[in-house]
Amino acid sequence: MPIDDAARARGRTFIALAVAAAGFAMAFQMGLNSNFVADVIGISGGQQGMLESARETCGITALVVLALLAGLAEPLVGAAVLALFGVGLGCYYRVNSYTWLVLTSLVWSQGLHVWMPLPNSMTLSLAEPGRSGFRLGRTQSAGAAGFAAGLAAAMILTAAGVAIRGQYVVAGAMGVLAGAMCLGVPRNIKTPGPRLVVRRRYSLYYALCLLDGWRKQIFMCFAGFLLVRKHNTPLWTMLLLWSAVQVIGYFSAPRVGRLIDRVGERKVLVAYFCCVAVFFAGYATIPNTYVLYGVFVADNAVFVLTMALNTYANGIAPKSELTPTLSMGVAMNHVGAVIMPLVGGLLWQSLGYRWPFIAGLVVAVLSVPVALRVPRRAAAGAAERVAAAG
Repeated sequence: MPIDDAARARGRTFIALAVAAAGFAMAFQMGLNSNFVADVIGISGGQQGMLESARETCGITALVVLALLAGLAEPLVGAAVLALFGVGLGCYYRVNSYTWLVLTSLVWSQGLHVWMPLPNSMTLSLAEPGRSGFRLGRTQSAGAAGFAAGLAAAMILTAAGVAIRGQYVVAGAMGVLAGAMCLGVPRNIKTPGPRLVVRRRYSLYYALCLLDGWRKQIFMCFAGFLLVRKHNTPLWTMLLLWSAVQVIGYFSAPRVGRLIDRVGERKVLVAYFCCVAVFFAGYATIPNTYVLYGVFVADNAVFVLTMALNTYANGIAPKSELTPTLSMGVAMNHVGAVIMPLVGGLLWQSLGYRWPFIAGLVVAVLSVPVALRVPRRAAAGAAERVAAAG
């Protein structure tokens, strides 16, 4: 049954609410994580690498889960996996050993990684022709706003003396609420075919996702850990840094979406990998803590440019294969995300903290010629204009 304009608008609102609530929950995880694992649990750099590698395997198993759930309404799948995400985060309240840290992390991570392609596919399904980048930008802005609100809540709770463990209970509750928001999205959004789709014509998209996964995990696994472990950055400062990132993301995401619609994915992705190379060089060579704070904020802020990967997929894949293609992109992203923490942890442990970032610098430089293979015209915009004309 076709979805009318009012239902589309209402669906986009509930997607935004779900993304915002999930972002609120993730703000606690990302803002507290470095201090939690380093100061409360007391793990080493090598253990951090193994933890992140184990957690990121959920991005690969998520592809299998989505394949098994093929044909179900995406909003219902989103509601279920976000509930799992929330329960897993809340269980951090009881974690008191490295083993339980890993096991609990696998629970919330599996829910999150099944969820990851769903807001993009649902947003693209409800977007007007020619406005996919803009709508994705609005959805990402909602996530940034929710993330910023979560950080503000974490700051208030920290100032009030609430321990990190107790704050994870709040995060878990918001994850469950995010799942409830999915129930307001039209339930006839579903993929008619199988979710497991591998096509040779999507190989460039897969390669870019793989490279981005390597890059992302260097930041997620080691950048914050570097600031806490080597520069003794307190929790309050980490929360402030994440707040700065989200303020930038809130205002930049819609503009980046319009930029992609206007200039195409190629220029945006090339700029992205060039910036990443500069940032990784900074982590490896800059001794000044405050300059590194700036690098940390800028590094995370440019992540919004990876929106171009989703619009590129929207341009090369028919609607019947969009969610499977995005899901395969998430899986490829996590192949890199699984390998990198293991390699980075070994490099940190044996050669020093600079070497994971040097490895990231090399991969970022190698990613630029791959990004240059993306067609000059905005693939998604071109595809939509053809569809609209037809």
